[in-house]
Amino acid sequence: MSTTTAPPWAAADSYAAALRAGRGPLFLRRDDGWLLPLEVERWCARADPVDLDVLDRCEGTVLDVGCGPGRLVAELAARGRTALGVDVSEAAVDRTVRLGGAALRRSVFDPLPGEGRWGTVLLMDGNVGIGGDPRALVERVAGLLAPGGLMIAETAPVDVDERLRVRITDARTPAGARFPWARVGTPALYRHAPEWERTAQWSAGGRRFAALRSRRASSSAEPPKRTAVISSQRERNPSDGSPVASR
Repeated sequence: MSTTTAPPWAAADSYAAALRAGRGPLFLRRDDGWLLPLEVERWCARADPVDLDVLDRCEGTVLDVGCGPGRLVAELAARGRTALGVDVSEAAVDRTVRLGGAALRRSVFDPLPGEGRWGTVLLMDGNVGIGGDPRALVERVAGLLAPGGLMIAETAPVDVDERLRVRITDARTPAGARFPWARVGTPALYRHAPEWERTAQWSAGGRRFAALRSRRASSSAEPPKRTAVISSQRERNPSDGSPVASR
């Protein structure tokens, strides 16, 4: 069983229903009525050329934070790469597993397998906003990565640095409980990660990305958490020392 305390949206009927159906509409809604559309159809489709370019840039083992319905983890698994998705939504984890990926129902701030040994951490689809505190999230990612590891983040398409409290809604049923979120453009991400090396930034398909390398020189790596339950319906045989190994 997971130890995570899921945020309100993770169990929202509208969110789970959208992931299971593979389509929206779905939005983040601010109290003043502002709506941010969520790209459920793209998330539930196969990895597109923009995604594939991101995956080509990944180094070593890959941890996909907020993996959603699992298109990236599944693509990496199909390539024979060691990858793990983490998400607080049961529906997201279930869909990732059905696609052939490995996934764990946890928050990024919970104990995770292979802390301090991941080669790349992905923050795609705006997940740099998880928790509403980008600096805290970046610090957490630094602890997950191996020394010199890579963080690839999909940032907002505009220069913004904003903290929000939002609800998830399908615009047809009552919205769920409020939770903290953030919208962060690339310049803001750099401000929240002053100790990281700026490796690359690029735009593609109307989306923006930044790659930053950890400058942490020594590892405080922990062994994999043997109590962690990694959801997979097929036997996996990761290589020795793999962060995904659970026994």
